[in-house]
Order: sequence, then structure tokens, then C-alpha cells
Amino acid sequence: MTVVTATKRPARDAPRVGNRRTSERGAWLLVLPALIPILVLSVGPLLYGILLAFTDAQSGRTRATQWIGGLNFQDLLHDTLFWESFRIGLVWAVGVTVPQFLLALGLALLLDQDLKLRWLARALAIIPWAMPEVVVGVMWRLVYNPDAGVLNETLRTLGLGDGRDWLSGLSTALPAVIVVGVWAGMPQTTVTLLAGLQNTPHELHEAAAMDGAGAWRRFRTVTWPALRPVAFAITALNFIWNFNSFALVYVLTSGGPGGRTRLPMLFAYEEAFRYGQFGYAAAMGLVMVAVISLLLALFLVGRIKAGDEA
Repeated sequence: MTVVTATKRPARDAPRVGNRRTSERGAWLLVLPALIPILVLSVGPLLYGILLAFTDAQSGRTRATQWIGGLNFQDLLHDTLFWESFRIGLVWAVGVTVPQFLLALGLALLLDQDLKLRWLARALAIIPWAMPEVVVGVMWRLVYNPDAGVLNETLRTLGLGDGRDWLSGLSTALPAVIVVGVWAGMPQTTVTLLAGLQNTPHELHEAAAMDGAGAWRRFRTVTWPALRPVAFAITALNFIWNFNSFALVYVLTSGGPGGRTRLPMLFAYEEAFRYGQFGYAAAMGLVMVAVISLLLALFLVGRIKAGDEA
């Protein structure tokens, strides 16, 4: 009598450690070409800047750079010019971000309607986004030109005065620059909000309209709840981008007049490349990174709490 012994076969779907490790190595090889530039161009300079903030590095020095610990940060605590630039940076960031969002929301709501030549209006709305900041700055310097600028010529034509030097006036420089910042950054906010609006189901609007809800009530109960995550995200990003602005304000005013438009990035730039205080400028940059990271963390915590409550 022949006895057949059954052997247990391995399950077909059982994971194989060797294959898993091979696939992980293959995934890392695919990610590596994109990871190397990030490490070299972003993480590396950031770490070097953090190290530099604790030294007395200066340009044109004959002796070696020395480690001075937190002395740069102690000097920053008593640097009234830096904290004044920080205040100006916050005023600039809020002054640009809030009108930017409100105007972009209105424009996105308009472009979401079924209008004639809507495609042309959408194309024209994103033109400022396609222009480099330097070009935008030069163009608006021509607009604000005190002698032959479009703005002053329009005011003279309408009989509203002889105009003024908008970018050189102590009381008008910052508001004039804020207007340019709003105009330059509004397209990307508009496109983001428009994408959020188009992802809102139209059936909800139709159901609310059939229930007798007006335009404002439909916006408050249907549109805004669907648009809120996108709106909060783009507002946070805009605030960070605006606070870290450099090129636009540098071309328009270079931080003048009298430091009225000297943003923190401009202040750090001047300390590093005009006065050669690389270590001190790196400490300024580290403080700004810390503040922005804190604001971003508070925003994320608020979004998480709002999601849990919902």
C-alpha cells in the first residue's frame, strides 16, 4: 500500500522579503534623481545658513571665522531696525494677502458664471501671473512715475491735482507697493479658488435654489463650506510668500524711502551683501524661518481641530 504524504505549499499571496527589498531599492533609485537637487539646493544651504548664524562670518576678512554661539541673536533682540522691518513685513503680508484673497474670490465667482467670452476673461486674468516680478516692478515704476506716469496723468486729466511721487513719499510708498503686490499675486489665488468652485457639485446649488435660498445664502451654506479648505490653504501659502517677498519691493523702492518699505528679506540682504555681515544676516534669516514655521504650525493645528469638529 502506497502512502502519499501531502506537503504544504506556500501561499501564493505570501509576501516575499527579498522581493520587497528589491522593490524598495528600485523605488529609491527612481526618487533619487529628484531628491539629490532638493538636498543640494535646499537642505544643504539651509543647514549651512543655520551654522553660519552662530558665527561671526564677514566678507573680506583675513582671519578665520569664529564660533560665537548665540551672540548674533542677542544683538538681534536689541536691533530696533530689524524689528521695525519685521513689523513692516507683517503689515505688508497682511495688507497684500487679505485684499488679494477678497478680490480673487470675487473674480473667481464671476469667472465661474456662464458668461460670453469667459475663456478670454480667464486668459486675461492670469497675465500678471505669467510676468516675472522684475518686469512687474519696472512696469509699475512707470505707472507711478511722478512726471509722466499713467496714474498722475490720469489725475491731472480728471482735475484731481498735479499728482505726487508715490514711491518716494513717506506716507504713500508702502500703500503703493501693497497695491502692486495685490495685483501681481491675485491671479494664482483666483485660479486656485476657481478650481475649488468648479469642484463644487452644481446639484447642491440647484437644490438650494429650489428651496428658495438666495445668492448669499447659497454662498454661505453651499459654496463656502466646499471652498473653505482650498481658501485656507491658499491664504496660508500667500501669507508666507508675501512675507518672504524680495524682488518686487527691491525693484520698486529698494526698501526706501527712509526704510518705510524695508521688508525683513531686504534688511537681511543689505546686512549680507552691502555691509558684509554674513553671520548676522544668517541669524535674521533663521529668525524669519522660525516665525514662519510657527505660524504654519498654528495654521495646521487649527485646520486639524476644525476637521475634528466637522
